[in-house]
Amino acid sequence: MDFKNAIFIIVASIVFLISFAGCTESDSTTSNETCEIVYATIQTNYGNMTFELYPDKAPITVENFKKYAESGFYEETIFHRVISDFMVQGGGFNIDGTKKETLDPIKNEADNGLSNKRGTIAMARTTIVDSATSQFFINTVDNSYLDYQDDSNYGYAVFGKMIDGFDVLDEIENVATANNGQYQNWPVENVIIEKVTIEE
Repeated sequence: MDFKNAIFIIVASIVFLISFAGCTESDSTTSNETCEIVYATIQTNYGNMTFELYPDKAPITVENFKKYAESGFYEETIFHRVISDFMVQGGGFNIDGTKKETLDPIKNEADNGLSNKRGTIAMARTTIVDSATSQFFINTVDNSYLDYQDDSNYGYAVFGKMIDGFDVLDEIENVATANNGQYQNWPVENVIIEKVTIEE
């Protein structure tokens, strides 16, 4: 084998390995054909927000979100908790303010290495670690203190990040809110999730 052929084989091997490398949150150059990415668009009465989801990092969480989205569960629900310089939360209440029945809780995947940065989507939960069901939140600022620290401070599972619609997120973040019975930070005017669509 001559020197040129040897170099060609080495370069071809490197290209092959790179093309089949895993996809991470920060890998914006790898195409969807070689990355395990799911796209979700949250259509609201304020406009659309599109996310790329990471089943390689949060398989249980992404599958759970897909089930709710594809069943139509999120249609005509609301963002019921909006806190400026923090996050917007939705996916659990009807327009009339009644709470929706959900599937069983899922395992918390906050230890997946993804951080609660601005524009990321994560699962809401109670003080019980593995209690997330349908509700999710979108970080409007970097909230790294919500990340997994250890088993006693498990954090909130990020499963995707926004790739389009930051203007919509900013508008929702700044709506007027008030108390609504036992709930605080409830938008005065409904912020409606009209539909969530999934593309793979």
